Amino acid sequence: MTTPTAREAELATALSALRERLARAAEAAGRDVAGIALLPITKFFPATDVAILWGLGCRSFGESREQEASAKIAEFGDLTGGDAHWHMVGQIQRNKAKAVAAWADTVHSLSTSKVAAALDRGAQHAIEEGRRTEPVRVFIQISLDGDTSRGGVDIADPGAVDELCDEVAAAAGLRLVGLMAVPPLGADADTAFAALAAEHLRVQANHPDATELSAGMSGDLEAAVRHGSTCVRVGTALMGKRPLTSP
Repeated sequence: MTTPTAREAELATALSALRERLARAAEAAGRDVAGIALLPITKFFPATDVAILWGLGCRSFGESREQEASAKIAEFGDLTGGDAHWHMVGQIQRNKAKAVAAWADTVHSLSTSKVAAALDRGAQHAIEEGRRTEPVRVFIQISLDGDTSRGGVDIADPGAVDELCDEVAAAAGLRLVGLMAVPPLGADADTAFAALAAEHLRVQANHPDATELSAGMSGDLEAAVRHGSTCVRVGTALMGKRPLTSP
C-alpha cells in the first residue's frame, strides 16, 4: 500500500472532521445528513488537491473564476479521468456566461436578468453542440442586507426576486433549483439564515420544485443546517489557508 503524502493525509483528516461536524449539525437539527451536500470550494487550489478529494469520494467542487475553473477542469480530467460536477459559486460577468455554461453543472450566484439570459443562451448552445446534456442548475442569490454590489437580489424587493425566479424557470437552458445567500459581514448567522429560509418558503409557493438552499460555510454551517440548508459550501475548514499566490 502506498503511503499517503502529507497533503493527502491533511485533506483526508479535514474531510473526515467536516463530515462528522455536518452529521452532528444534522442530528442536532433533527435532519437526515443525507439530505445535505458538502461542497468543497477549491478555488485558488491546484487540480492535484481536487484529484485527492476525488479519491476520497467527493464528486462535486466549487469554483469562482471561469478562467481558473476551465484550466483546472481540464487538468483534473487528465489526472483522474473522472467526470465531476462543477459548481460556479462566484459572480458571473455577462461576457463569461457562455464559457461558464459549457462546464458548470450548477450556478450558485445568479442575481441579474442580463446574466440569466446570457447563461441560458450559452447552455442551450452547449446542449445543441453535445457538450452538455442537461440545463444549468441555478440558485438565485439573495442579498440579505440590500447591498447588491456584493451580489444578490435585494430580499426587501420580493417583486425583483420573483421576476428573476420566473425568468430562470421559463428558460430552456436553465433549471431553477433554489436560493443562495451569504450572511452580511458581522451579522448573526441564525438571524440571517432564518430570513433566507422564510424567503425560500415564499418563493416555493410559486416554484415548488425550487427545493434547494445553498447556505453555510466553514464558520456558520451549523446555523445554516438549522435553517434548512441543503448544500454547505466549505473552503477554509477543508482546504486550509489559501495559497499566498491567490489574489
